[in-house]
Amino acid sequence: MRIESLQTFLQRVGDRPRVLVKISTEDGVDGWSEVYNHGPDLAYPPLLDYLFEQIKGMDARCPSRVNQFLLQSGRFPQGALGLAAIAAIDHALWDIAAKAVSVPVYQLLGGAVRDRVRVYAGLYSAPDVGELRDTTAALHDRFGFTAFKLSPYRTGPHRTRFGLVVRELGEYFSEVRDSHPAEWDFAFDAHACLWEPRQAIELGAALAPNQPLFLEEPIRPEHIPAWGRIRSEIAVPLATGECLYSPHEFLALLGAGGADIVQPDICVVGGLTQMVKIATLADAHYVPVAPHNPLGPLATAANVHFAAATTNFSILEYKPDDVSWCPDPYLPVDGHLALRPDRPGWGIEIDEAALTTDDWISWKRKVPVRPDGSTAWM
Repeated sequence: MRIESLQTFLQRVGDRPRVLVKISTEDGVDGWSEVYNHGPDLAYPPLLDYLFEQIKGMDARCPSRVNQFLLQSGRFPQGALGLAAIAAIDHALWDIAAKAVSVPVYQLLGGAVRDRVRVYAGLYSAPDVGELRDTTAALHDRFGFTAFKLSPYRTGPHRTRFGLVVRELGEYFSEVRDSHPAEWDFAFDAHACLWEPRQAIELGAALAPNQPLFLEEPIRPEHIPAWGRIRSEIAVPLATGECLYSPHEFLALLGAGGADIVQPDICVVGGLTQMVKIATLADAHYVPVAPHNPLGPLATAANVHFAAATTNFSILEYKPDDVSWCPDPYLPVDGHLALRPDRPGWGIEIDEAALTTDDWISWKRKVPVRPDGSTAWM
């Protein structure tokens, strides 16, 4: 079952651009994936074409072999764009490999260790409590969500006294708790906007009285020792990982005792092949995995199969965006995504007719400016 062709499609998921990938074999079996939109996203099609020329004719049923080959094809460690492209190829090949033997992907990973996958709704903002209550109630009624992720910033962290940011966060989370069922979970994503460990610890102190599910990325990810310090001083579960790229980086984080929860992104770290290695490292350190996943139906499908077969999986990020090209995405019921044991591969269909329309959208990351004119992290 040899790799014959690779096609890319320019689409969108919500307000973000997304490159979709289709790999076909000489036998007529297709595999699908989506690429993480790091930006510059239009660099992906030529990069994928370049990588395809290296793997054309290889056995599509051997995603791990192809994954290792592509990692070794570069003299230097792959970065964000390279690993995202490799992940897309990896996922399309896992889809093909499972379809070749008519089983779900998770069966190739040793079978399911759970019957369904818990998800939380990524909201990413800190709306007024009344507006938030309406949003969470609607999501609970439609999908059964009992877990949500918010921003800890009621006030821009770069344009006011940080103590005010912290005080407002504590008051806000208290109101959120009082206006929602006690059983519901709320996490907070600080989005790696800060780089002072002291500020991360202060955010955690503001949240601690009301027991958040976790505090995510309260500082920049680069300096691993700082994460060990924060975790030793913070009073809430500390989560990070979406900006780490390799098992080696996760091993450094785990070895430093820098996280209670790791959040690798399956479309960032080089695909399912590498994600499994990261989960094994985390398991050996008694750390659960809560994958980063603000993406579309194909990325969610890959995460569902990873979660189904991973003992230390805890909860999956889910962003409910409708797309034209996937008629049967995994949708939450009772706050969980059910497995599809009777459907091979990823278990979803792609409407290729919908892909004939270029649905691309331009998106650029904004850089905040402080009152003194200097720039800051977003």
